[in-house]
Amino acid sequence: MRVSDANARSFYEIECAKQNWSVRWLQRQANSSLYERLALSKDKSEVLRLAQEGQTIEKPTDILKNPITLEFLGLKPEAVYSETKLESAIIDKMQEFLLEMGKGFLFEKRQRRFTFDEDNYYVDLIFYNRLLQCYVLIDLKIDKLTHQDLGQMQMYINYYDRYVNRSLKNQP
Repeated sequence: MRVSDANARSFYEIECAKQNWSVRWLQRQANSSLYERLALSKDKSEVLRLAQEGQTIEKPTDILKNPITLEFLGLKPEAVYSETKLESAIIDKMQEFLLEMGKGFLFEKRQRRFTFDEDNYYVDLIFYNRLLQCYVLIDLKIDKLTHQDLGQMQMYINYYDRYVNRSLKNQP
């Protein structure tokens, strides 16, 4: 593997052994700068620890990768895509998408319908994170994010808090 930074190389070696990555997946993680993406959100001592120990989960934000790269979808940068085509591309490459999301993610449903005041709404993708024990709702947007989009997403979250999470807590 040709990673010139000794800390990054150490990180990839540890993660490869811990996560049982194939050579191809290791190359993908290195090419998508996984180490650098994780290191961007950490202080210098945390970056050194990351290089020595690999990724450890101490708080919820340690599970999520920021930013997420989707180059494995094979979408051409110059092409124009609809939200439906982006969703279909993610579904077609679900294994890679789950690995890109971070640790502990499970796919539950696509196009989950919500009905409020006789109007139907659809959240694009629903995941559950078994480590955080919470749902992650994804509503894909290809245009500029608007206040209406944020309000709609808050409505989805409120629905899950009131109806889905409550029913999970009441189970034995």
